[in-house]
Amino acid sequence: IAIPSLLNARKAGNEASAISSLRTLSTVNEQYRTRFQGYAANLNALQTAGYIDSVLGAGRKSGYTFNYLKTASTWSCSASPVSAGNDGDRHFFIDQSAVIRFNATSAARVTSEPID
Repeated sequence: IAIPSLLNARKAGNEASAISSLRTLSTVNEQYRTRFQGYAANLNALQTAGYIDSVLGAGRKSGYTFNYLKTASTWSCSASPVSAGNDGDRHFFIDQSAVIRFNATSAARVTSEPID
């Protein structure tokens, strides 16, 4: 009886961590842009500049994989569970707009629903 509750609590914790990490990426990317006149090229650049830790800088944290993408004047990052249904149920997305979006079945994107 306790095992499903424990697994659901772990998934909820992983999802909360992913959302928190995406909020951090939004904040530090704006700080990076102010300091270096452009968004970071990748997570490693944010880590090297001292804005994020080595765990997030490696692109994998608390059961989620982070896929960062920079274009000429924008950036985005998606966070997907390493093992969907086991590490988390939802996929997340954020870009320079700072709106975190989610999708329950596949990778979240700019057109996905925002989280509450």
